[in-house]
Amino acid sequence: MEIGNIVKATAGKEKGQLFVIVKFEENFVYLADGKRLKKDKPKKKSLKHVKLFGQEKLTQEELMDNNDRVNAKIRKFIKSKRSEYVER
Repeated sequence: MEIGNIVKATAGKEKGQLFVIVKFEENFVYLADGKRLKKDKPKKKSLKHVKLFGQEKLTQEELMDNNDRVNAKIRKFIKSKRSEYVER
């Protein structure tokens, strides 16, 4: 797993939801969905409670943008991956 990857929560009240990794810390990741959990206020979650959802990821440049557009990019990315998964 890397910053920018999309993951699925496997435990907690967010179980089953998709998120983008915005930061790493030892055994934890910080997750954002661009809606409730913005990039500047991500959710801290244990690595054992998330599962990689695909190999595609947002680039560092896209995530380093300091305005609200980055949250819109995160929402679009999650929405596109969710729709691809449903179609399979």
